[in-house]
Amino acid sequence: MEAEVVVIGGGQSGLATAYALRREGVTPVLLEAADRPAGSWPHYYDSLTLFSPARYSSLPGMPFGGDPDRYPHRDEVVDYLTAYAARLDAGIRTGARVAEVSAEGEGFGITLQDGSRLAARAVVAASGTFGNPYRPALPGLENFTGTVLHAADYRTPEPFAGQRVIVIGAGNSAVQIAAELATVARVTLATRAPVRFARQHLLGRDLHFWLTVTGLDTAPLGRLLRTPPTQPVLDDGRYRSALDVDAPDRRALFTEAGDGKVTWADGTTEQVDAIVLATGYRPDLPYLAGLGVLDAAGRPLHRDGASLTHPLLAYVGLEWQRSLSSNSLRGVGRDAARAARRLAARLRR
Repeated sequence: MEAEVVVIGGGQSGLATAYALRREGVTPVLLEAADRPAGSWPHYYDSLTLFSPARYSSLPGMPFGGDPDRYPHRDEVVDYLTAYAARLDAGIRTGARVAEVSAEGEGFGITLQDGSRLAARAVVAASGTFGNPYRPALPGLENFTGTVLHAADYRTPEPFAGQRVIVIGAGNSAVQIAAELATVARVTLATRAPVRFARQHLLGRDLHFWLTVTGLDTAPLGRLLRTPPTQPVLDDGRYRSALDVDAPDRRALFTEAGDGKVTWADGTTEQVDAIVLATGYRPDLPYLAGLGVLDAAGRPLHRDGASLTHPLLAYVGLEWQRSLSSNSLRGVGRDAARAARRLAARLRR
């Protein structure tokens, strides 16, 4: 089988890209590893709600339904993406995990995990980051005999009831998970620096309104950043209040772990049942490893999503790919449209 463009990944980034390509007159084939085109959203923790209101959380061509000022739940996002995919005039193949992309002539060969192959003139890598959780090297963690899991594997607090738990991280997910766990367990949020908060509402408006009207949401700052910064925790007051009453408490990162214990900076040692790593993700691009398009750390060599080594290879959905909103529902459509325009122009030459 031969396609003009193969889009790898059927989550928000891949779906937005497929939509943008159709608007450019290109019919893509979209490959999704899971059994439905909803990306990582079905796998996030059960209580997750969006950090942005519904009015700022839609892909191009289909507004998010319901009250535009509410913060949709994870399952609402799954339903939204499923409905969005059903409306796309594109070939969507589920259960199609890509094992390798190789250069073939002026195009690409795509090998799937089941051994089947297809050819494409162009490829868009839109597989996100959820499949590549970042697990930092922490002192002694490899010798810790309690439970260690990444936030990618966390679902509900009930299995941790009555336990001593440490959540590592200073971002939105870390604080949300720690506060939720603190309702059933004794929890410490361990961070390298104090948690930074941003007010969810300013002058009666959600923060995303101000990010939009000031242009900060779309400013092309990504090209200036080698390492994406940790963004402040969006808070309506509940999380700062929880930390104020030590539910969870906040401490500097432990200095050593081993057996079922950790040692804190003040020299005290205590027994710990579980450590949750809410330490973010990295681009999930193992299928590009043999193409020479990644740096030593596995990050793509690109500018604004355009590959620096292969003109018919593009990326969509990278964190800070171009702007603050690049890997979000509200912003990925802009990057997808830019990538689609560039690829369509090259394909027409």
